[in-house]
Amino acid sequence: MKRIATALSIAMLLAFFAQTAWAQTLQTVKQRGQLICGANGTLAGFGLPDPQGHWTGFDVDFCRAIAAAIFNDPSKVKFVPLTPANRFTALQSGEVDVLSRNTTWTMSRDTTLGLDFAAVTFFDGQGFMVHKSLKVSSALELNGASVCVQQGTTTELNLADYFRSHHMALKTVTFATADEAIKAYDSGRCDSYTTDSSGLHGERLRLTNPNDNIVLPEIISKEPLAPAVRQGDDSWEDLVRWTHYAMLDAEELGVTKSNVDDELKSANPEIRRLLGVEGQFGQSLGLTNDWAYRIIKYIGNYGESFDRNVGEGSPLKIARGLNALWTKGGLQYGLPIR
Repeated sequence: MKRIATALSIAMLLAFFAQTAWAQTLQTVKQRGQLICGANGTLAGFGLPDPQGHWTGFDVDFCRAIAAAIFNDPSKVKFVPLTPANRFTALQSGEVDVLSRNTTWTMSRDTTLGLDFAAVTFFDGQGFMVHKSLKVSSALELNGASVCVQQGTTTELNLADYFRSHHMALKTVTFATADEAIKAYDSGRCDSYTTDSSGLHGERLRLTNPNDNIVLPEIISKEPLAPAVRQGDDSWEDLVRWTHYAMLDAEELGVTKSNVDDELKSANPEIRRLLGVEGQFGQSLGLTNDWAYRIIKYIGNYGESFDRNVGEGSPLKIARGLNALWTKGGLQYGLPIR
């Protein structure tokens, strides 16, 4: 019995410390009056400020959704542009509260950096863009080609692995930033440019003559993109994770920005729990029970955010593909609120 009591005491202490770490994170955000979000800053469709400093993008929407859940105000976010070289240290040091920057969830990042990834918000994969003048239609025809790539990314490693596994010669041309890499490709310094397929569609639009370039069909890696938080802030991680699931559940249930107020009168128990009409589900996140209603009211559901930022309603025109709901052949699956 004494051993059991001791084990329970230890478990209670661990739970207390975990709760304290969470309270500090959420309380810090609340007391500060804004969320600080680590974002890209150069990638159209995901995270990009305009000349007036207004940020837009799929990852940007996610941070605004968190702010809406906490403050009932999606504008209470400060966006910090981060590079692959400084994104993890910015999160580790507390410079940002959450990293929402087209970042791949990998084993080494998950287990060695003191970070946790909350959920896969975008299933992606690495691809190649080439000049049409090269006259190739497949990545397997790139033997001996020069490829522009950003250094310090999983992209660089995947590139080397792909060429080596197919016994092809590779001339890698690396750059510190994606902006430098795409500019070098545009100037003709490289035959090809490689990054996540979603990024290729956005970067293509920045080229001098977009129509002179094509994205090849091959996807050479799995790139599950996910927001990250500091390890140990378990309940903060829950808040970030359930922001994503709430947006997915809303899409599956047909709840949108335009009809969310009408849906408050719905008899569907799933919708009533999602919108906080029934149950006390916001309390366990340290939020009000209408937290998900706030997200949908200001940002919309997952499909709405996808469409306007990277999908058919955007210049990128990226198909839903793996990011379709599980009910429509995709991998996106919102967990139940109950």
